Amino acid sequence: RPILRGFQLLGQQMTENQRHNLEWREGGVPVSTIFDDPFFSLDNGLEETRYVFLEGNDLPARFRDGFQIAELGFGTGLNFLAALASFRAAGIAGALHFTSFEAFPLSRADTVAALAHYPDLPAEALSGEGDGIGPVIDGPDFRLEIILGDARKTLPAWTGRADAWFLDGFAPAKNPELWEADLLEQVAAHTARGGSFSTYTSAGDVRRALQAAGFQVERIKGFGRKRHMSIGRKA
Repeated sequence: RPILRGFQLLGQQMTENQRHNLEWREGGVPVSTIFDDPFFSLDNGLEETRYVFLEGNDLPARFRDGFQIAELGFGTGLNFLAALASFRAAGIAGALHFTSFEAFPLSRADTVAALAHYPDLPAEALSGEGDGIGPVIDGPDFRLEIILGDARKTLPAWTGRADAWFLDGFAPAKNPELWEADLLEQVAAHTARGGSFSTYTSAGDVRRALQAAGFQVERIKGFGRKRHMSIGRKA
């Protein structure tokens, strides 16, 4: 079963060659075969990203040189490209820093196919050699770092502090590892003072864990057919 298989894989030692296989739904929406969950909204993935992660973190208003975004779940790279496009449109001098923690990276071919529906995004930022994206890409106005492996192991070792978090793992019911209280404590510990998070989920366990970790959490209107989502700031 794909969900059980996902749990088993997360409990094993990660290798950087472990790839995420996809199924494709009508309209070109990629679906995880491990978690049986789409990578982005079936309605409009880009608009969802802009609403949940950019507006949810009060971006682009907070952008500055060296602004650090961190993310749980790189997926197709849609969130990164949307953030970079917003950073550029805001005319910020300097560079955007974006660090993403990913256990099951997509192949380059699947990434290109998933992003083909969004030709206005700066997909050239993900160009390079090899079958995967990263692990580090330095551009003229950005630095992208993709840290492979189980975030429960890799995030505690990260030396950075995020100004904004994109919490974008698969649904908590299907991917509970990325929503564990201990991991969300690490998210808070790696957040700058006054830093923020946003996520599409409003699950009570997740909100309570984020509050316990030190965030002031608010439930607000969700995107599209989703009734609620969550945002918050670190006091």
